[in-house]
Amino acid sequence: MDNHNEHGPGREVMIVAGEASGDMHGANLVRAMLARNPDLRFCGMGSTELQCAGVELLYEAAKLAVVGAIEVLSHLGDILRARRALIERMRERRPSLLILIDYPDFNLLLAKKAKKLGIPIFYYISPQVWAWRSGRVRSIKRLTDRVAVILPFEQAFYARHGMQVDFVGHPLMDTVKPGLSPTEFKALHGIEPTRKLVGLLPGSRRKEIAALLPDFLAAAELLAKDHPYDYTFLIPQAPTIARSLLEEHGLAAWNNRLDYRVITEDRYAMMAACDAAVAASGTVILELAILGIPTVATYRISRHTYWMGKLLIRNVRFFSLVNLIGERLIIPELLQDAANPEQIAKELHKMLEDKRARELILAGLLEVRQRLGAPGASDRAATVALEILNNEQIHG
Repeated sequence: MDNHNEHGPGREVMIVAGEASGDMHGANLVRAMLARNPDLRFCGMGSTELQCAGVELLYEAAKLAVVGAIEVLSHLGDILRARRALIERMRERRPSLLILIDYPDFNLLLAKKAKKLGIPIFYYISPQVWAWRSGRVRSIKRLTDRVAVILPFEQAFYARHGMQVDFVGHPLMDTVKPGLSPTEFKALHGIEPTRKLVGLLPGSRRKEIAALLPDFLAAAELLAKDHPYDYTFLIPQAPTIARSLLEEHGLAAWNNRLDYRVITEDRYAMMAACDAAVAASGTVILELAILGIPTVATYRISRHTYWMGKLLIRNVRFFSLVNLIGERLIIPELLQDAANPEQIAKELHKMLEDKRARELILAGLLEVRQRLGAPGASDRAATVALEILNNEQIHG
């Protein structure tokens, strides 16, 4: 079967994403590419979002969803099977382009194979090599044809390593859109218009919820202690999390002590309605920043992992992307033992009641939003991908 080397209609592109966010951003990239070249065919690894965008899934990424080293060992069979399925397809059909999305340990090994087969490689959403194991820049430089980054400071980081990359803006600028106004949200959930809304976002993983939700709730009680009728607390329930898990980790104990709502849909409307929030560090901190919500960023991991991280992660002043992008402390960060109820309540009180402190945070969040680039990241990334395909067509 030799039609894979034809340049024109029906050329195949392989796209590989290993995590939920990569699946979502990858799907938007695929749609943007198909809008401009409907004849392209896509295959690869991902989940439901990529599949819905029309990608033929050769392997389901959820089977590889691992975090720690021990989990990697237990999923080794899946990792090897996924790699084998993708390499077999590369050999059979030689795709016209391989698009890699983050997921570096898996993707850089795959890139080596693709390079040997002469397949052009586009790395969309570069791994966070600026935080740790920056030696991987050499591999990325050697293996890829083009790299697109989504954080403004990444371009300068790569330039320092003698590498030119494309800053396409952050894809969240296209997806973070609340379906309701704060007034509509309050009306829908029967919340008095005068109430201040505080988001408690402990993350969507079991470990995060177990580690953070009890302290978030205790902080909420401290905040509302003297003014119980001023505040309503909002807790998002991710589709992957059962309500019983939230109850088990503290929610049941607060039934009659706090005015809270568990929100299961339109999480962006919930976030946008908040006057302030406390959240587990991660993408959600950036989503809240895009919506202009003052947030306390928290991070708590096992002591062993924390000290290992301190050894591996160098030259990073902050742990939240908001402060890294702003290049200064815009929102408070509470790390490890500092993420306690008293400190969380103190920071929330300050951003809710201290007008000057609140204005400074809001101005900082606006600056971060501007630095993330205009909407249209997927379209700009599609331009890069199509340039590589056209280049291959001319020189192939």
